[in-house]
Amino acid sequence: MLPLPMQQDDLDIRSAVRAICAKYSLEYWGRADEEERFPEEFRTDFVTAGFHAIAIPEQYGGGGGTLSQLAAALEEVAACGGGLSATASVHIPLLCVPTLLRHGSEEQRRRWLPAIASGELFVTFGVTEPDAGTDTTKIQTFATRVEGGYLVRGAKVWNSGALRADKTLLLARTSTPGSTERKGLGLTLFMADLHADTARIAPIPKIGRRAVASCEVVFDDHFVPEDAVIGAVGEGFYHLVGGLNGERLLLAAESIGMGRWALDSASHYARERVVFERPIGQNQSVQHPLAVAYLQLLAASEVVRRGLREYDEKGGADLGTLANAAKYLATEAAFTCTDNAMQTFGGYAYAREYHIGRYWIESRLGRLAPVTNDMVLNYIAERVLQLPRSY
Repeated sequence: MLPLPMQQDDLDIRSAVRAICAKYSLEYWGRADEEERFPEEFRTDFVTAGFHAIAIPEQYGGGGGTLSQLAAALEEVAACGGGLSATASVHIPLLCVPTLLRHGSEEQRRRWLPAIASGELFVTFGVTEPDAGTDTTKIQTFATRVEGGYLVRGAKVWNSGALRADKTLLLARTSTPGSTERKGLGLTLFMADLHADTARIAPIPKIGRRAVASCEVVFDDHFVPEDAVIGAVGEGFYHLVGGLNGERLLLAAESIGMGRWALDSASHYARERVVFERPIGQNQSVQHPLAVAYLQLLAASEVVRRGLREYDEKGGADLGTLANAAKYLATEAAFTCTDNAMQTFGGYAYAREYHIGRYWIESRLGRLAPVTNDMVLNYIAERVLQLPRSY
C-alpha cells in the first residue's frame, strides 16, 4: 500500500475497513461498473460494520465519532479498487446529516437520523437543475403552499443514487426575493419522498461511476408535508451552504484514496513490466512523473488532514478556505496520479482488466463536482486575495 502519513488514532478504523474491502475484488467493481449495478453487497457489509454511522451522534443511533474518522474510512474505501462507485454507495445518504443536525427539529432528527445510521434510509441531494448549474440561486423548481404542506413542480439533474433512494433533501423555491434582498432568499429545504408517481426518476447515461446511477428527477405536483420542511422557510440555501465544507473534505479524502490506489498500481506495474530487457520503472521518464504525482498527493493529504482536524475542533461553518483548498488540491493530485498511471501502463491502460481507465475517468469527475475547481479558484481569489468578484 502506498506510504502516506496516517493519524495514529484512526489506524484501527483503516485496518478494519481494508478487511471489508478485501472481500471485493477488482473484478467485482469492474462488473458493477460495466453492468451499471449498485454494489448492494458492499454497502451492506460497510453499514453492518458500523462505519456508515461513525460521525452521527450516539443519541441518534450513530457512533459519535468525528468527521476525520469517517474520512479515514472513506479514503480506504477509495483506495481499495472500488473508486467512487464504492464511496458513493455509502456516503451519499450522509451528505444530509450536517444540515439535519444544525437545522432540523429534534423530532426530525429522531425520525430520520437513526434510520440513516442503520442504513435503512437512503437520502440523496436534490439541488442541481438543468438550467441553473452552479448558480444555485437561479433554480426554478417551485414549491407552492397548500393545505398541510407544499406541491412541488420542477426537475433536478445529477441526483446521484435516486434509483436506490427513499428520500431526497430537496431545495425548492417558495418565494422570489426582492431586488434589494439577498439573492439566496426564498429557497426552502424539504425531506421529500421519492417513492411516488409524482416523482419520475430516469438515469442519465454516463461514462464513469456507473455503478451508482445519477438521475433526472421530475416532480409533477409532488406533495411534501409541512413537517418535512427543514429549518426556516426561505432560508434553505443558507442552511445548505453551512454543510458543504464537510462534503468537500470527505470528497478530498476519497480523492487521496483514489490517488493512492493509482500510484500503488502504477509502481507495481513499473517494477514488473520488462521492456528492452529492463523494468520500465528503471527509466526516469517513468519514475519522475510518478514521483511528482506522489509529492502532489502527499502535500494535498496534509491540507486535507488539517482541514479535517479544524472541522472536528471548531465545526465547519468558518472553514471555507481550508475545505475548498483541500477539495482542489486533492482532486487535482488524484487526477495527476491516475493520468500518470495511465501513461505508465501505456496501451494496457485501455484494457479493462487493469482498471486504470476506470479510476482515470472517475478521478476526472472530482474536478467537476460537486463544485468545479474553477469555482474554488474564484472563491480563493475573492475571499482570500480580496480580488473583485468575477461572476
